[in-house]
Amino acid sequence: SEEIMAWRETESFPVNSSHSNAPMDTHTSAQEAPCGSANENCLFLPVHACSVAPVMSNSVTRGLQSSGPTLALLLPLNEVPKLTGLMKQKTSKKHHRQEYFICQQQQSHLTLYTATSPALNLAPEPSQGDPASAHKQALAELTKILGALEKPEVTGQLVDLPEYYSWGEELTETQSQIQSVNGLKSLSAGRVVVVKNQEHHNALGVILQVSSNPTSRVFTALVLCDKPVSEDPRERGPASPDVPYPDDLVGFKLFLPEGPCDHTVAKLQPGDVAAITTKVLRLNGDKILEDFSKRQQPKFKKDPPSAAVSTAVQELLRLAQAHPTGPPTLDPVNDLQLKDVSVVEGGLRARKLEELIRGAQCVHSPRFPAQYLKLRERVQIQKEMERLRFLLSDQSLLLLPEYHQRVEVLRTLGYVDEVGTVKLAGRVACAMSSHELLLTELMFDNALSALRPEEIAALLSGLVCQSPGDPGDQLPSTLKQGVERVRTVAKRIGEVQAACGLNQTVEEFVGELNFGLVEVVYEWARGMPFSELAGLSGTPEGLVVRCIQRLAEMCRSLRGAARLVGEPVLGAKMETAATLLRRDIVFAASLYTQ
Repeated sequence: SEEIMAWRETESFPVNSSHSNAPMDTHTSAQEAPCGSANENCLFLPVHACSVAPVMSNSVTRGLQSSGPTLALLLPLNEVPKLTGLMKQKTSKKHHRQEYFICQQQQSHLTLYTATSPALNLAPEPSQGDPASAHKQALAELTKILGALEKPEVTGQLVDLPEYYSWGEELTETQSQIQSVNGLKSLSAGRVVVVKNQEHHNALGVILQVSSNPTSRVFTALVLCDKPVSEDPRERGPASPDVPYPDDLVGFKLFLPEGPCDHTVAKLQPGDVAAITTKVLRLNGDKILEDFSKRQQPKFKKDPPSAAVSTAVQELLRLAQAHPTGPPTLDPVNDLQLKDVSVVEGGLRARKLEELIRGAQCVHSPRFPAQYLKLRERVQIQKEMERLRFLLSDQSLLLLPEYHQRVEVLRTLGYVDEVGTVKLAGRVACAMSSHELLLTELMFDNALSALRPEEIAALLSGLVCQSPGDPGDQLPSTLKQGVERVRTVAKRIGEVQAACGLNQTVEEFVGELNFGLVEVVYEWARGMPFSELAGLSGTPEGLVVRCIQRLAEMCRSLRGAARLVGEPVLGAKMETAATLLRRDIVFAASLYTQ
């Protein structure tokens, strides 16, 4: 209008050159609002509370329009800004159209669709809070640190130093894996174990309590330790030696206190148990825990331990002194009868590594401790760099194998071609709100075109119904045949998914369909009052209402898909079905008032 043109000529427009892609805060002023360089025709509204939503027209989705999605500001009616409050953002140079393939997974289905968006930046540049940018910066810093480190000597007696380090790391990991399987089956109250973690190095302990959670067991144990010189745990030295020798890696050279013996109560994971001994002590774990907990209070800190605690500590100390190289332990295969392949192979590998460690020559060199520390620091930095490179690569995607399997399903069904271009069937699946593959196959098989609107709505209820049930024997023959046809199509899709490697059987995929409300939805679409629907099914009324509401949304999405493929008759039927469902109390406004 002339008023707007006059306002544009008189107002001054601020320029915002920020490239941050962070979302706009609802209390941010127009001058402070961030805007990407690719945004075109952006309007920043100085409002206090609004919602921003991307809107994409059907023509953009079909590729018939070159412009991208529009950002719509959803405002309360009482906070519509005045004309003088609008400020025009300086438009930027047009960007080339780009094509994106995006995966959307809903209820075990994957939709691959394209979108053109010169106005909305779908691949933002790394910002200050972007994890990828932080990973790249950390990788660059570690590269500089690694280049400045002095390389360890690996000549003469130190020639097998790298192998010795790798053998020790592998042995520790193998023993931890064996104990993680072994510990859940043999650890019980009173069992004496060898504890090896960051706080304790081959210290004897006795299990006092076992958690009841079967998935993540935690063992409460009484463990021997030195009497601390300092009360601050941060000032104590590490329990494990800085440079492990063969006696520290092979066998269990038990911890013996150099001065007065002390004890502590620790929470142990299965990996903290280095070995399970054959010794079992008779004790009362609850009394020991109660006494130890009481002595942690400042009022009772000077109290001596109870008789139960003193007896258990003396037994552990006597056992450690009698077996300084390690007490007899339970063998996972022979004693515990664990026949798991990983346990057997792990035991064999551990014995082989122990032999290699005992025959290492580098430990006899006087320069071994210093060179070992240099090597360990270098290897730790290299491992961290490998981890960062992995996070920056496509291999870090946890669902990448499943993604490739689902893309293969789409390629087999004809939704995408060999190079990944979305075909007509794929574009139709994009228009579906849920059960994309099944609805698209039903549409292309003409399984819905010959049915009446109320019959289509009744059959589609099997896709949104949440309560399992049988359709019953009172259905018309048309609906019975329709139910069998839907199941046949679902079985065909399930077979394709199983052939492509997805971890879902055909029976599980078909079992997701629940046709228990077919008759209820059929009669509702024909005009039956809601009060009479209760006698047709034992399903609670709330689930019936939810099913009909979701069904109306599905009918509208099918209407759009039918128009996309040029099926005006089916589109009209879906519009009629949605109209038949949207009536009476099911779609009434909420009865609650403020």
